[in-house]
Order: sequence, then C-alpha cells, then structure tokens
Amino acid sequence: MLTNSTPANPIPLPPLSPAEIGPRLAAYQDIITKWIASHWFEMLAAVGVAIAVFLLLSWLRRIAERQADAASDRYSLKAIVTRTLARTSKFFRIMVAAELVNGFAGAPAPVAKLIDVVFTVAVVFQIAVWAREIILGLIERRAGQGDHEHDTLASAMVLIRLLVSFAIFAIAAIVILDNLGINVTGLIAGLGVGGIAIGLAAQGIFSDLFAAISVIFDKPFKRGDVIRYDTTTATVEKIGMKSTRLRALTGEEIIIGNSALLEKEITNITGLHYRRTAYIFGLVYHTAPQKARALPDLLREIVEGEGAAFERAGFTGFGDSALQFELVFDMDASHEFAEVFAVRHRIGLAITETFAAQGYEFAYPTQTTFTSAPDGTLVMPYAALPASPVAKRSKT
Repeated sequence: MLTNSTPANPIPLPPLSPAEIGPRLAAYQDIITKWIASHWFEMLAAVGVAIAVFLLLSWLRRIAERQADAASDRYSLKAIVTRTLARTSKFFRIMVAAELVNGFAGAPAPVAKLIDVVFTVAVVFQIAVWAREIILGLIERRAGQGDHEHDTLASAMVLIRLLVSFAIFAIAAIVILDNLGINVTGLIAGLGVGGIAIGLAAQGIFSDLFAAISVIFDKPFKRGDVIRYDTTTATVEKIGMKSTRLRALTGEEIIIGNSALLEKEITNITGLHYRRTAYIFGLVYHTAPQKARALPDLLREIVEGEGAAFERAGFTGFGDSALQFELVFDMDASHEFAEVFAVRHRIGLAITETFAAQGYEFAYPTQTTFTSAPDGTLVMPYAALPASPVAKRSKT
C-alpha cells in the first residue's frame, strides 16, 4: 500500500539561477491571483475580523497606558503590569490578527507559512519586550524602596538595562533562529566563550560594579550615613559605580573600592536606635560599704538629671588597687553627635563634682613596699607595723 508521506530527511532544493527567478515569481503571482478570485468573500470576512481583533487589542493597550500614567506609585505591582502591557507593539497586534484569520481565508500554503513564520517572530520579540519590562520594573521597585543618590541609581539602572536587554533579546534571537531551522549550537557556544573571556578580562571592574548594585539593593548604608569599618569611622559622601568616597572624622577623604568595602564588617552608626555610653571607674578599698551600696542610686540621679536614660550601675569586681564599678546609660540616637558628646561631658563632670562633695575617692594604681629582716621582722623605713582600724576598735 502506497502512502503519501514526507520523508524524514528531505532532499534540499538546489538554489535558483537568475533565469529561473522570473518564472518562479510569475507562478507565485498566478497562484495568488487565483486565490483572490476564488476566495474574495472569505478574504473580506477575514480582513474584517482581523481589523476587529486589531482594534480590540489597541483599545486594551490604551487602557493599560492610561492606567500606567495615572498610577500614583510608579513602583507598585499594578503600575508595573500596566506599563508592561502598554509596551505591546503595533506589529504584534497586526500579526495576532493575521494569525487568527490565517486559516479562515484558505490562503495558499506559501502565504500561510509566511504568516506563521512572521507571527512566530512577532510573538517571541513581544514576549522579550514584556519580560524585559517586568524584570526592570521589579528591579526598580526593589531599588526605589529607600533613599539613594539619584546619579548612582541612574548609572546602575543604565548598566542593568543594558545587561537585561542583551540577555533577553539574545535568547529571543536564538529561539527565532532555532524555529527557522537554523543550527544555533555554534552560536550559543560562541556567546558562552565570549562572555567568559570578557568576564575574566574585566573581573575587577565587574566586581566593583556589582558591589555598587548590591549596595543600592541591599542598602547597608546610604549617602550621609556615618559608618565604621576596621579602625576607620567616616561619613559616606558618594556611592559611585566603581568606588565609594568617605569623609573621615579627622577630615581627610577616603576612597575605597566597593568590593573591598563590602568585604569588611561595616557598622552603620547612623542606624543606631540609641547611643550607649559606659563609664568604668574604681574607688579606693577603704570606701565605706554603706557609701558603695548607695552609689547606683546616686549615679541614676546624676544621669537622669542630664536627660539621659539610666541603664545600670554597680560593682563589677575587685581590682589590684580599686573596687571596680561600671555605669551604663543611653541617649536618643536622633540627637546630633555634638549634643551627645556634650551630655557625656556634663555627666562625667557631675560625677566628679558629686564624688568630691560626698567623700568618694577615685582609686589609682598604687604599690606599697615593705622591708623585712632575714627573720621576717619589719625594719626601716617602717619602725613598727601600723595597727589596722579593726585592731584599734577591738582594743576599745
């Protein structure tokens, strides 16, 4: 039994010679003329349906465009979706309408195949445009949630738009070529090798660029924040795409690469909810127990009298030459550092004045030397061992 089937590996047709092009075009013209003459009613109906589909898609696009323009928040999901739909191209709308009525008019096989191919191209590129808008919209939504330098964010978005557009449209081109029957294996391999070569050549530059993008999205600090890393405390003046400029507390400008900065442990002092201060001091060993017990309440009164928040105060240990105490208090982080410094200054002086008035003595490192004879008895400069206060009380 014979069957009409297409062979799995059709023999490629030889290329046309210049003399054959004219007859081939004439044959195509004859086919199209006969098709129009025999299907003119179906063609009119198909054109009417195509126009209706095109107008419907155009109406939906205009609605999306108006919604995108009226959105109060550019970074909302609704604004991103409507802005994406507003990017629907006229070419895509025309090809959707043509594809929907492609089989209705009974078009010849070459015409139907041509419409299918062009429709595939239109769909792939339109999906690429939509994907690009959605990805960039979500990135802008993440980057826009916070305050950043406008120029840094603009520079970062230029780079991101370039990378995203290149990646998406490269994939779209490969998909189209693959659907047209072209072998894209070599093209994919070439793009991969080229990308690796460029990445290795500009490794340092790309590391700083992506570090800047990480700062914009992750927001560990922003311009105007005071940060501390290693032994440096400085104010952020500018976040660039290659480096960050800082102004140290001592006045000099510090320029450090973004990747090198992010590799360090960064403390954002501006992000503090409060500023904590701890004073550690010692009292002499002959301080009366009653006075030592009353010391936390006395320190609380001093701290609260200066408008700070008392946290804790008390005895912490026995030192070599002092009874050790610690005072901890907090101040609102909204205050300027100069004001915080002034409060610390006033509290320190108030402690010094109060201790002097109430008989508290600060301890300082001391050492006593005793000279003894070979048998262990004390000799000069000490004629006799002074009697201790406990011994004097027991005699009385």
